Amino acid sequence: MMAPHEGLERRVLAALEASPTRIPVVLGGCGSGRSTLLHALADRLGRSQCQYIDVERAASTPERFQRAVSSVSPFLPPAAPAPEPTSAREAFERTLRLLTRPAAGDRPATFLLDEVLELRTFESFPGLRHVQRELLQALADSPNRFVLTSRYVARAHRLLRDAGSRFEVIHLPALSAAEVTAMLPPLGETTADDREFLGRTIQALADGRAAYVRAMGDATASMSTRGGDPISALTALLTADGALTSWCAYRYELRLHRARGYGALKAILEILAEDEPLTLTEIAQRLQRTPGSTKDYLSWLEDVDLIVSRQKRYSYADPLMRLWVRLHCRPVPPSVDEVAREVQAYAAARLPEAEPAAVARVATGDRRSVGIIEID
Repeated sequence: MMAPHEGLERRVLAALEASPTRIPVVLGGCGSGRSTLLHALADRLGRSQCQYIDVERAASTPERFQRAVSSVSPFLPPAAPAPEPTSAREAFERTLRLLTRPAAGDRPATFLLDEVLELRTFESFPGLRHVQRELLQALADSPNRFVLTSRYVARAHRLLRDAGSRFEVIHLPALSAAEVTAMLPPLGETTADDREFLGRTIQALADGRAAYVRAMGDATASMSTRGGDPISALTALLTADGALTSWCAYRYELRLHRARGYGALKAILEILAEDEPLTLTEIAQRLQRTPGSTKDYLSWLEDVDLIVSRQKRYSYADPLMRLWVRLHCRPVPPSVDEVAREVQAYAAARLPEAEPAAVARVATGDRRSVGIIEID
């Protein structure tokens, strides 16, 4: 099974090998394959020749982050423990020195910083009001090599606006139908033509997002010896205890907690789940708030890439997240029948006419039969 966005490795490596070197900044939503790409790069470069740092998981206090990163760095020789930093500021400066100091030997050190914008959490500590801008300046001035990632596309663009020419933004594109087909697990007795057809269907239902593709591909493969039905697989994944229900809930809360105005933002997401796209005026009327305050709320949702604005009309950035909100952001969990109805409507809107029925025919191996496989 092919890794998502395998071809992007070459572009990132070309940026690292350029003269002067560039700093790739890989941007993409949750589940788009950013971390997978960094781990593939680490394997290709050699784990002793680069350092992968999961900033989101490791960033707590500047002191603890500095200690954790230093303790596993392949670029620091074994030495007696250094004195503890006397302040958060000193700890952050030590981290910058580790990242930017020239490496021993004839090659620069390489650092892979996953979710780099999570260093923003340090800005609540004394003397660290501009951590992100200080970091970018230090990286731009360093002879070392860096690859950065973030799920927050709007924030990253705003931060990089004045960061200098060394930074190269790389957007992770949606997976193509061919890439999705190559990622699918073995599908039993499915023919090559049927496998390609299922790949196109899953690509449309998953909006080309790698995490959704993997979940739907695995669920489809497990449903029958002939590969199963992606629409029924998606239905199972979105039931109350389904894998995508848990995944979407995590992403939903993660982004809302990074934004402001939690309760009002949830209300706007519920409004857009009922009907989209909507104008600012339409949303304000349904929210029962002034256009001015509603515009602020909408800008905060855009800041964490939950919604997008096109021609002054707002809608979800992720259509499958919208489906999850319709199903699960209410007082009572949906029944399997309710999930099935919503998924059928979602599939009908995203697939070409008659394809939902064709998917079922592929799954059953009977090109004359029409229907959806039952969920146990």
